[in-house]
Amino acid sequence: MDPSSASLRPREPRRGRRTAVTLSDVAAAAGVSPITVSRALNTPETVSEVLRGRINATVEALGYVPNRMAGALASAKTRVIPVIVPSLSNVVFVEVIEGIQETIEAAGYQMLLGSTDYDLDREAALASTLLGWAPPGVLLAGLRHLPRTATLLKNADVPVVEFMEYGARCIDMNVGLSHVRAGAVMAAHLLERGYRRIGFVGTRMRDDYRARQRYEGMRRHIAEVGGASDILFEYPWGPGQEVGWHALADVLAADPQVDALFFANDEMAVGAVLRAQRDGIAVPGRVAVAGFNGLPMSALVTPALTTITSPRKEIGKQAATMLLSRINGTPPVQRRIDVGFVLEARSST
Repeated sequence: MDPSSASLRPREPRRGRRTAVTLSDVAAAAGVSPITVSRALNTPETVSEVLRGRINATVEALGYVPNRMAGALASAKTRVIPVIVPSLSNVVFVEVIEGIQETIEAAGYQMLLGSTDYDLDREAALASTLLGWAPPGVLLAGLRHLPRTATLLKNADVPVVEFMEYGARCIDMNVGLSHVRAGAVMAAHLLERGYRRIGFVGTRMRDDYRARQRYEGMRRHIAEVGGASDILFEYPWGPGQEVGWHALADVLAADPQVDALFFANDEMAVGAVLRAQRDGIAVPGRVAVAGFNGLPMSALVTPALTTITSPRKEIGKQAATMLLSRINGTPPVQRRIDVGFVLEARSST
């Protein structure tokens, strides 16, 4: 047998504990030597374009991440845990981060924070870069990722916790709440109060897909119950009080039959309440207003805002605790945790 053909054989499937993909694995799958793979990744100009393309395709398919600590002592271990979130300006994620930071620092670890701005390509780049520093585990928001991101995380041989939403399928472990169910619960509340034309107001909902899930939950429940209708109003900018301020007037002008508005977050809902106060629009007499997240400001406006409270800091703490348990070699009792939510029915509905 030609010895060179041996490198073209697919590797035998691994059994038992998963191990991280190595440079040698990439070389074997691409049918080249490890030094060629190294050159393609570190000095790409020294490798032909065709060969470089084949190697890069293999790297992506296998989920290989170059180990930036390969030159360090074999006994060296990083105590930095990457945390990837979609936004640093949204107070919701700030509270989750606080919960994570308090928990991992108490265990002697530090947090390395990355923000994607709801961009899945940026998330993939961040995951690749941060995994290259050989972290003991990864925490990231959401359950929706590009296939290459999921491959990177699955093949990294480290524990991974996805947080903020709860779902049936996750990469490794999951802590969060069902946004579809939250939307249905709010719809049920508004229907019980007698509202029959219910609008949902959100921004960039292709990116903010958890808001989209809440709308879908609301829409499905209204359709199942019957006798009422829904409508979606989406803005290309935001989120924030300014969106809610403009949306209240926009919606009532576009569809005077709307008698209730469920906003994607409390900030927008508060903006709508403030606009109603200025324009003399009765809330809830003319239109009911509801939000999501349970931010402190929701209880301070007049009328007080009906909202759904999510245990944001607790999500961070539980996600970090679950990750640390796995890092320390102790499997968690539950790999998926639904933290739930609370409907705060107040005078705005």
